Amino acid sequence: MAPPPHPRWLLLPLLLLAAAVAPTGADDLVSELQSLRARSPSGVIHLTDTSVTRFLSAPSARRPYSVLVFFDAASLHSKPDLHLPQLRTEFALLSASFLAHNPGSGDLFFADIEFAESQHSFHQFGVNSLPHIRLIRPEHTSLGGSEQMDQSHFSRLADSMSEFVESRTGLEVGPIVRPPLLSRNQIILIGILFLISIPFMIKRIVEGETLLHDRRVWMAGALFVYFFSVSGGMYGIIRHTPMFLTDRQDPDKLVFFYQGSGMQLGGEGFAVGFLYTLVGLMIAGVTHLLVRVESLQTQRFAMLAVMAIGWWAVRKVVYLDNWKTGYSIHTFWPSSWR
Repeated sequence: MAPPPHPRWLLLPLLLLAAAVAPTGADDLVSELQSLRARSPSGVIHLTDTSVTRFLSAPSARRPYSVLVFFDAASLHSKPDLHLPQLRTEFALLSASFLAHNPGSGDLFFADIEFAESQHSFHQFGVNSLPHIRLIRPEHTSLGGSEQMDQSHFSRLADSMSEFVESRTGLEVGPIVRPPLLSRNQIILIGILFLISIPFMIKRIVEGETLLHDRRVWMAGALFVYFFSVSGGMYGIIRHTPMFLTDRQDPDKLVFFYQGSGMQLGGEGFAVGFLYTLVGLMIAGVTHLLVRVESLQTQRFAMLAVMAIGWWAVRKVVYLDNWKTGYSIHTFWPSSWR
């Protein structure tokens, strides 16, 4: 008969079993998240149903960090109205910028969840439409009770997302670090092509055969600058304003006009810019072209058409301004007319 096992031989399995069933501490979760973040080029951690349960469903006492989660669906990347690939890229820029200004931080992490592999997590959060971003803070006791990022915070992409994070967490994201438009090799290639073309450009300038000598080019450039100015094009570039948004009640419907003075979409800016440009072109046509027409009847008909179209365009601009901001134009009559 074999002798009973020595108590010291039973000690090691018992310790391993106790370590497996013991709850993971807060420091361990933070260390795991930092390790996962270090493996991602942008610092965005990819979560699945299992990791959501581990890192986001843990009790608040063991979750002293916040997590900003981007909900993605690869099957919907082909829908241009959702802008999911662009928003995912901007989300990665937000994460990389925060990590660049806050290296080694354990207070805030960025993560994404893909619908095809984590449908249970989508159900837990109550996500039924995209784009969708949620912030889970330590005080949130349930995933469904976490805070959803409003659609207005997608308007300027990473910049407006940064404002949302800073206002909700009190942490400073810092300036968004964007990659350069041209790589080093592209800049060198453009420089070589420019040097090669210098002799040919000098010859064309001397002969007066360049585009800069064509007045039609200058006229088109002036119209472009005018339209670009009155349509808020520079505002859209600086603020990364989207052309339109997706209606939250109806995902198949696009919203080109956003009511409220806090945000302007590119579509509404171009619409108003078109009306301004239309009126300007008609005035230019009347003062430079119509005066050369000899037929008095044609002049009168053209003037009536210009007045009617101009009245309609100005009325539309005033209506849109009143609908968006609430500001209304009042008519003031001379006191002698009352």
